[in-house]
Amino acid sequence: MSLGRSIATVGFFTLLSRLVGFVRDIVLSAVLGSGPVADAFIVAFKLPNLFRRLFAEGAFSAAFVPLFARELQGEGRDAALVFARQAHACLLMVLVPFTLLMIVAMPAVIWVMAPGFTAEKPIFDLAVTYGRITFPYLVFISLASLYGGVLNGIDRFAEVAFTPVLLNIALIGAVLFLTPMLPDAGYSASMGIAIGGLLQWLWLIYSCWRDGVAMKLARPRFSPRVRQLVRLATPVAIGGGAQQVSTMLDVVWASLLPAGSISALYYADRLTQLPLGVIGIAVGTALLPLLARQLRAGQDEAAMANQNRAIEFGLLFSLPSMAALWILAEPMIRVLFEHGKFGPDDTQRTAGALVAYSVGLPAFMLVKALTPGFFAREDTRTPLYTALVSIAVNVALNAVFVLATPLGAVGIALSSSISGWLNVLLLAIVLRRREHWKPDTRLLVRTWWIAVATIGMSAALWVGMIVLRGPLAFPNLAGVAALAGIIAMGGAVYGLLGMALGVIRLGELRAALRRPAKSNVPGAPR
Repeated sequence: MSLGRSIATVGFFTLLSRLVGFVRDIVLSAVLGSGPVADAFIVAFKLPNLFRRLFAEGAFSAAFVPLFARELQGEGRDAALVFARQAHACLLMVLVPFTLLMIVAMPAVIWVMAPGFTAEKPIFDLAVTYGRITFPYLVFISLASLYGGVLNGIDRFAEVAFTPVLLNIALIGAVLFLTPMLPDAGYSASMGIAIGGLLQWLWLIYSCWRDGVAMKLARPRFSPRVRQLVRLATPVAIGGGAQQVSTMLDVVWASLLPAGSISALYYADRLTQLPLGVIGIAVGTALLPLLARQLRAGQDEAAMANQNRAIEFGLLFSLPSMAALWILAEPMIRVLFEHGKFGPDDTQRTAGALVAYSVGLPAFMLVKALTPGFFAREDTRTPLYTALVSIAVNVALNAVFVLATPLGAVGIALSSSISGWLNVLLLAIVLRRREHWKPDTRLLVRTWWIAVATIGMSAALWVGMIVLRGPLAFPNLAGVAALAGIIAMGGAVYGLLGMALGVIRLGELRAALRRPAKSNVPGAPR
């Protein structure tokens, strides 16, 4: 499958997931609001997600996918499956006791993660209870990530990309139907997380079985390949651990701010995650196995070209997304979330955080395009070092912005954006010096014209804001229609400018989506 087609497949289902996620967040904001119960639930939800980056999408996937691709390319599907099942057994051996330990130690975990809650015992107790309900999600999503790595390795992207939809559906259903039977909506939302994780796990078990790569239980064996997996995953785990410490410190700082700050950061981040998830994660997911196979086959020039096209894809969508989120931050938050317990003050606080996060959106997306250039070469140490530097800067900036300025939650979001740009700069410099990446003429020229098209779109959005400022002032159907109209108009302007400037060419898009790459992998689907 070509890079363009892979990105489109992952992007489509991720977009579906994000749209359902929007419905989820609208339901949560209306039922939970942006107060103490919402803050307690969000802290509890962040806990398994923090460790997921270590056990699942972060360390494990970055190390597992290239090794699985190497086994497919060199030894065939049967040998690759033996390796995957051994990795599955070892992951289970670590995950289950770790999860049990965290559930027992949840009061201490919440005390470390949200010390501001200790002043309010009812909120602290809620966070502990919610955390114990949500934490089994870690086991399910980590195993699902391994299954997803196997499916992506054989060019099965759709099943994996659809998986997050199940979590969103489970959370919406739990909040709407279980809340009347429970003490508050935080309990039902926490149960929705655990149920969603179970559904994701079962869905990918079925998908693997259907595609002939069933993950049967095996006795844990510390084979040479598993040892290599641990060796490659360890630096990413350290970097991921440091990144999660940084993320946890964001929550620590926010817990010391007025109530609602954690929720404001959460809702702002959710909006930022829409373009990042649709394009950034799609690029990274599709690029890593492709680069791994091409480099294994000695196709260095093809790998370089795909690296450049991945960066181009990222810029093509991230620059206009950054501008749109910045310009439309306040009306977007008002129209989408200002319902029920989510009030005007929450809108102002969340919109400020969204503007700060939007500054870093291109950086977050480019990291997804650059790190596969290291992981595909089985270099997991360099991204660790660059991540540690950016994390240190993030922590320092948090301290400055929170303690020495009145920025509050906005300062926390801005720190993340600045450190994200630093990480991109460091990754690009290292790849360039090693001659693993050289921006080609097409990338350089199109980056300039993408920026010009983004400026034109921004001007159109400002005009639309002025013309429709009346409807945008109210969180009702007229406001939704006005916001949708402005976004559609901005997208049309950007598309027309992009085609006029030559950065969007329908012929190229059709070719990228239709031209499948022939597989040389023994036993792989054709």
